[in-house]
Amino acid sequence: MKNLKTTFQRFPLELIFWISALISISLIDPYQSDHFTLCPLDQLGFHWCPGCGLGRAMSLMLKGDFAASWSLHPLAGFAFVVITFRIIELIKHLKTIKYHG
Repeated sequence: MKNLKTTFQRFPLELIFWISALISISLIDPYQSDHFTLCPLDQLGFHWCPGCGLGRAMSLMLKGDFAASWSLHPLAGFAFVVITFRIIELIKHLKTIKYHG
């Protein structure tokens, strides 16, 4: 049990966050008209936000609908590449720590 606890403590929380974010984005139904939002600007009643639609656009991109993804938010592909790159870097760093202290 102690070994499991130390392994979990060494596992980066950021890695868990980004992997769970990509999994949840892939599970969204982007074609649904009414959706839940975490956007604080939308919650305050503003109708425009630079990040709104990014999650749905990434979900469309993962489902292969690139034209709809681009029309919803043109930076979805870039965001996906950046998040994937960050996950790979965190895994590389985790492997380095594991084998080299």
